[in-house]
Amino acid sequence: MPRLFLMLGSLSAAIAVAAGAFGAHALRARVEPRLLEVWETGARYQMYHALAMLVVAWLLTRAGFDTATPLPRAPIVAGWCFVAGTLLFSGSLYAMTLTGVRALGAITPIGGVCFIAGWLALASTALPPLPPSPPTP
Repeated sequence: MPRLFLMLGSLSAAIAVAAGAFGAHALRARVEPRLLEVWETGARYQMYHALAMLVVAWLLTRAGFDTATPLPRAPIVAGWCFVAGTLLFSGSLYAMTLTGVRALGAITPIGGVCFIAGWLALASTALPPLPPSPPTP
């Protein structure tokens, strides 16, 4: 699982850099300035969350991935929320810029909620573990 999030985070960061360069060079003369800002927001948030996926990979490695202990759920949930958020948030902004279909902007807040859920799940990894349940008689 850590390798998966390392790969997804790294690929997402590479795509974010490429999207930023594409926006700065290829789109600047083709789309209106407001849509260029929308594109840049998508690329910026994609990069933030690509880095967050790398943090998830690191946390999972630190959690003892190579041992017999089970992986903690919170970082895994956070990682998948960051993946979903990137696809929905940044993806909808990219699609809206390229197509001009403003209705795609309705998808963007769903991605934002995924990002927020991911950050909350990541924050929960700092909480102490719950004590084990007492055995039932």
